[in-house]
Amino acid sequence: MNRSERRTRKKKKKIWVILLLLFLLIGGVSYFLFDQFKAGQSLAGEKPDKDEEDIFNAPEPQYGEINILLLGSDARPNDDEGRSDSLMIGHYNQKTKELKTVSIMRDIYVDIPGHGKHKMNAAYSLGGPELVRQTIKENLGIDIHYFAEVNFDGFPKMVDVIAPDGIEVDIPYKMSHGINMTLEPGVQRLNGDELLGYVRFRHDSKSDFGRVERQQEALAKLKTEASSLHSILSLPKLLGMADSYVHTNLDKKTMISIGKGLLSNKESGIESMRLPIDGSFDEKQRIPGVGQVLMIDFEENSQALKDFLSSDSDNSTSTNKNTDVNTDSE
Repeated sequence: MNRSERRTRKKKKKIWVILLLLFLLIGGVSYFLFDQFKAGQSLAGEKPDKDEEDIFNAPEPQYGEINILLLGSDARPNDDEGRSDSLMIGHYNQKTKELKTVSIMRDIYVDIPGHGKHKMNAAYSLGGPELVRQTIKENLGIDIHYFAEVNFDGFPKMVDVIAPDGIEVDIPYKMSHGINMTLEPGVQRLNGDELLGYVRFRHDSKSDFGRVERQQEALAKLKTEASSLHSILSLPKLLGMADSYVHTNLDKKTMISIGKGLLSNKESGIESMRLPIDGSFDEKQRIPGVGQVLMIDFEENSQALKDFLSSDSDNSTSTNKNTDVNTDSE
């Protein structure tokens, strides 16, 4: 065998070794991802059965801008059973990879298509995510493309996977009423169960307004935690848990695309807004058979919402003009 043949044989041998190592690496990574996904499913337990799939007659997203209806719900005694406990719109721009959130107060007095006037959060119990979509379109003039409903039973477990050392918050005063725990004032790190109590507490001077602020704060900090190496490695486990705890019509491809975009743009915070904006509503009024509601100026709030979501808007300008818009990049 001459020198040229020996070189050729060595090259082939190296190539086969590299291919074998690559195969083993891909196999190992695939096994790890699958194992983590199954571990997440195991943590969540059996996926609940649904009698039928939700109808969601949403339009296709345009210009790379996606609006996702984010619903947090559970059914607890002595509460609004079957109603959405929290309601947000997540707005994701596929070009800039930026996320904005809009919190909609649940006591806004709205026209619910086919059902007359009710509180905003009644739309969910009357017709599920599709009727919430129609109600937002009817009253605020924007389209929703997808929905994601999070069961609060799973929220603490998912938080503990994203942030095993907890989320740091500064609790301004003692919180205990209505959350089945006591949170003492001061800077501290909250685990998943405690963070759920923190964002759901509303028995203070700000009532639901304070709760919305805490929800936005928690979401921004969870987004920051999700950008860490630990959380990226835990992503398959989270997807496994989400299979049981998150009911959504988002396809896996879109979910992964949004996740990758947010992780690649980890330096960006979440710009958030609350509806109604300051100065656009009356203090709560009591409506017979409905309870206390917020009467708002829909024209003013609709315009503020469109300006906030516009890709042409200047974020710093909107933040200075509206005290309800905040950019949190902690």
